[in-house]
Amino acid sequence: MQSILLTALKYLTTLASGVGKQKKLFILIYHRVLDAPDFMRPGEVDKHAFTWQVALLARYFNVLPLNEALARLQRGTLPARAVCITFDDGYADNYTNALPILKQFNLSATFFIASGFLNGGRMWNDTLIEAVRNFKLPEMDLTAIGLGRFDVSSHSKKYQAAAQIIQQIKYLPSAQRSKYSAYIAGQSDNLPDKLMMTTEQLQALHQSGMEIGGHTVTHPILAMLDNEAAWQEIIKNKVELECLLNTSLRYFAYPNGKPGQDYQPQQLKMVKDAGYEAALSTQSSVAHDATDHWQLPRFTPWDPSPLKFMLRMTFKYYTT
Repeated sequence: MQSILLTALKYLTTLASGVGKQKKLFILIYHRVLDAPDFMRPGEVDKHAFTWQVALLARYFNVLPLNEALARLQRGTLPARAVCITFDDGYADNYTNALPILKQFNLSATFFIASGFLNGGRMWNDTLIEAVRNFKLPEMDLTAIGLGRFDVSSHSKKYQAAAQIIQQIKYLPSAQRSKYSAYIAGQSDNLPDKLMMTTEQLQALHQSGMEIGGHTVTHPILAMLDNEAAWQEIIKNKVELECLLNTSLRYFAYPNGKPGQDYQPQQLKMVKDAGYEAALSTQSSVAHDATDHWQLPRFTPWDPSPLKFMLRMTFKYYTT
């Protein structure tokens, strides 16, 4: 079986050798690099998975800093199999786990930071995930806030419950979503308060040569905010991070990032007006020379094996 997988991997790599001839750019999006697999976060890579993914990228692709990749994409000099690595939100394990692995392979990445969660903050979705994880009873009753009852009697049931709750409140107004999150947090004990980076970790990440980008202050759905609130989220985040790092931020990532759903043309214009050079979405595709640099597509490498990882990369190239 191992020899079959290796043969298939070699074949896929040969196919991928043509990637870049049409000047296409892969931009990968990660959020966390966990210490070990986590039943509450099955979509996140751990250190082992991220290591073999980065090893494949280093061996078979041309991993470029985002600024170089975009400049070469525009000039038509993008190399074959060009890839950028990005991280969203600002989790502490970006510094403790991802950075050493990237440095091991001499690769760079861009980290988009929601500045309001630095130094002990916790994003609302993480509050829900950790509250469900730590809930002691077999059923979580949220009928008091109109969300229903959830079976949380096993690891798989807890994951399903958290996913359902998140989906129910994700697009509620921020104040209502915060109220629900606080109520659910009150059902559990010992929620972690060190999930996100400290300012010292962020500064060290930047000093190591990694690019830092903007991602708003509190990670709202920008399309649901009025114009003034959206502008404040974008510009305050940029000013805070630039002061903290003593640098100019060049790139922005839209929270959630689905065009037309999570942000609208007016927020795109705000990002331009804030002085950014380009912005990234979560539209699942690859970039080419005609791609709008204010809505650059990205996709997540969910795949659990090297074979499937290479297959997805090849499939994305030939179908987008």
